Amino acid sequence: MTLVGPAGTGTLEEATGWTLKPEGLCRDDVCVLVPDNVRGDPVALWRRLEWPVVTSGDDTYLGEAASTRADALAGTIAPDFTLKDINGVEHTLSDYRGKKVFISSWAPW
Repeated sequence: MTLVGPAGTGTLEEATGWTLKPEGLCRDDVCVLVPDNVRGDPVALWRRLEWPVVTSGDDTYLGEAASTRADALAGTIAPDFTLKDINGVEHTLSDYRGKKVFISSWAPW
């Protein structure tokens, strides 16, 4: 089984950035208590934490809690771009800085 996560591929720590320590599953200053019955099984551990797990062939993908992703995305700034609306008027994303913007996209394939 190959573990794949937000940080990469390999061991639990290489794939996710989380380290299993005697005090629990830790990353930076945060530690989560881990029951003894799931310590040796990363998939059972992830499921116990109610974090997303997907298995495809020999690869197991360990996701992060939605709250973790939301916090990470909240501080990011989208790259600037300009697009034409249905009437051909150009709109640049940076013109809307400081305002909430909803962007909807689709692809024909």
